[in-house]
Amino acid sequence: MATPQLTKNQALVMGALTHSDGPLSAYTILDKLRDQGFRAPLQVYRALDKLLEYGLVHRLESLNAFVACACPHEHEHEHGVTAFTICEGCGQVTELQDEVIEERLSTLARAQEFKTEKTTIEIRGQCKSCAI
Repeated sequence: MATPQLTKNQALVMGALTHSDGPLSAYTILDKLRDQGFRAPLQVYRALDKLLEYGLVHRLESLNAFVACACPHEHEHEHGVTAFTICEGCGQVTELQDEVIEERLSTLARAQEFKTEKTTIEIRGQCKSCAI
């Protein structure tokens, strides 16, 4: 898949996520982009839906927030298993990729005759800085 051509709204939402220090909710994105003409949550959600489809952003279910993909230049890859560490102290989110874990989970799902569509693992705890 070639690099998708982003609409103005998609590019603005992507920029907000890329330049953020942490995950952002749709309403936080809306607040950040009001000066660029965003007026309704639906504008943000439509842009996020496409960015998710393109594999450029991830939704963190437990936080109801979004982060830019840590490997946006590799968006051609299929996101099989995506894992995140989420620091309860400072909110730092780190995206993890591990082919061994991905293969093991795929094997377990196949053994159950389960067709996986999306797998996201969220590991919550404290980062090195906050654990001190």
